[in-house]
Amino acid sequence: MNWNWDKNRLHFDFAFYLALFFMLELVYLYNMKRSEGFTALPPILSSSETFDPVKINTSKVNVDPHEIGISPMEQRFIDSGLVNIRWLDPSIKVDLKYSTTDNFLGLDVYGELDEAFLQRDVAEKLVKAQQFLKKQYPFYNLVIYDAVRPRSIQYKMWDTIKIPAAEKAKYLSNPKYGSLHNYGAAVDISIIDELGIALDMGTPYDYFGELAHPEKEEQMIGEGKLTHAQTNNRKLLRDVMEKAGFFNIQTEWWHFNSCYRKEAATRYRIVE
Repeated sequence: MNWNWDKNRLHFDFAFYLALFFMLELVYLYNMKRSEGFTALPPILSSSETFDPVKINTSKVNVDPHEIGISPMEQRFIDSGLVNIRWLDPSIKVDLKYSTTDNFLGLDVYGELDEAFLQRDVAEKLVKAQQFLKKQYPFYNLVIYDAVRPRSIQYKMWDTIKIPAAEKAKYLSNPKYGSLHNYGAAVDISIIDELGIALDMGTPYDYFGELAHPEKEEQMIGEGKLTHAQTNNRKLLRDVMEKAGFFNIQTEWWHFNSCYRKEAATRYRIVE
């Protein structure tokens, strides 16, 4: 009996059947994922790539939302055709201030909502802005403070803030007419560094006063109330957002619109 030959054959058979086992296991897992409706997240677009809208599935989820971590409010957004920005680019950070008490109301008005949803074309613009930013500063990221805002929340905010109506309208759209946030066509945003620290913009988010007004920046510098470093950070934010197709308003350095309200009313539906 040739023991060496038998031993080599035994090793070969063992390796063959082990490889076959792993191959069958992979096929089984793949079919299981397909049967569960598994969809992989799209890859993060690098800053060197040409912008190309990512194809994502935003159809209604046909399972209990709580089983897959989607809140009822988020499900309403999905049913309305909105998309979670991190489905398109997970490198964009989200810190919804109205899901905390760190806002001008001092109230958590969003509850379980912790993701930023926008109209599909608006979200694509934001991905493009992130690319422009990272091309200049690879370790910087956009951070979203507010995105779509249901009009029911807008009414609550409007009724809660206790300042004269004329002054109120400078900082908060009258829900009677609808806000671009209510359409998912506006975003409140800033920039964070590689440590997750927000760049110094001269005022906190939701600051009421001329110090937050982009149109007053030169005056504020002249009066020693803002520094060139602070306004340069704001200009960087405006630059990448404007290149992507957004425009700033003159009373809030953090607020950017994707279009005008009249256009939004013809293209989108208000999220109630």
